[in-house]
Amino acid sequence: MATIKDVAKRAGVAISTASYALNGSTKVSEATIERVLKAAKELNYQKNGFASDLKRTKTNTIALILSDMSGPYFSELIKGVQEGASGNQYDLIACSSLGGERSTATKFLREKRADGAIILANNISTSIIEESARSDMPIVVLDRDVENPFAIHIEVDNRKGAYEVTEYLIQNGHETIGYISGPPESHDNQERFKGFSDALKDNKLPFQSRLKITGDFTREGGYRATKLLIAQQKLPDALFYANDEMAIGGLQAFDEKGIRVPEDISIVGFDDIQLAEYVTPPLTTVRQPKYEAGALSVHMIFQMLAGEEVDRSFHLPTEMIVRQSVKNKKLSD
Repeated sequence: MATIKDVAKRAGVAISTASYALNGSTKVSEATIERVLKAAKELNYQKNGFASDLKRTKTNTIALILSDMSGPYFSELIKGVQEGASGNQYDLIACSSLGGERSTATKFLREKRADGAIILANNISTSIIEESARSDMPIVVLDRDVENPFAIHIEVDNRKGAYEVTEYLIQNGHETIGYISGPPESHDNQERFKGFSDALKDNKLPFQSRLKITGDFTREGGYRATKLLIAQQKLPDALFYANDEMAIGGLQAFDEKGIRVPEDISIVGFDDIQLAEYVTPPLTTVRQPKYEAGALSVHMIFQMLAGEEVDRSFHLPTEMIVRQSVKNKKLSD
């Protein structure tokens, strides 16, 4: 079995430096950490001592790692995970991935502080997940696929949901449609943009690059992106916001400028958070099964812990929810 001395030799660093790097210390550079982690992976190194004891110990705990603990999207997901865990006499620990590779969440994974983990955090690298998933700590990822027999991929059909709601805008006479994007690195955002683009292409409608503005999946991000669009002084017929939070921020920006939704511009969102039904006008959006995704994630972890054979990939369906934020231009023209 490889030792920390072997890792240090392979990486060309001192043993103390290797120790700092393996523990994510700020005393060493990112480049050194990457070199040491690469050496550890090549040697199949496992830390000794307390961390190894944890690997051998059942914790009766499921870890839920999220990029943002505050967003309204996550409440239903957490509820599904919580009820599934407690129903099997397991505790739930939810933590933020803030800090990425140096976060407490990453340390949690590397040191096996739980019996299983559910991850929706694009700043936790795929390589960390691949290294951490094993028979005594299976991992469910909700935003990507991972090549590891002990990692399961559960995803809603973002592409199809985005296609359907864009098609709905087109069927209602909208020809110029903008896209308020989530973070470019977000897998969910990428899939939603593909669905949006597919619908435009299939209906032979052009996409104007000026109408794609980057937000960050927050209400504030949607507000800022919408202000930038308004500043161009030529609004599209409709806007697809990559999530509901940004759409709600957009409603505020339009209201401040006296731009009426849907009379002057139609908008749609994605997620169907609880607030989407209660804003003015109520938001047409795409509902995704947040609670079901959480409950299924826990169920699959328990199946894997029991040594059962399981499918490694699941795609959950979405549902378009029609409310009052889209105008039928065909009827009004």
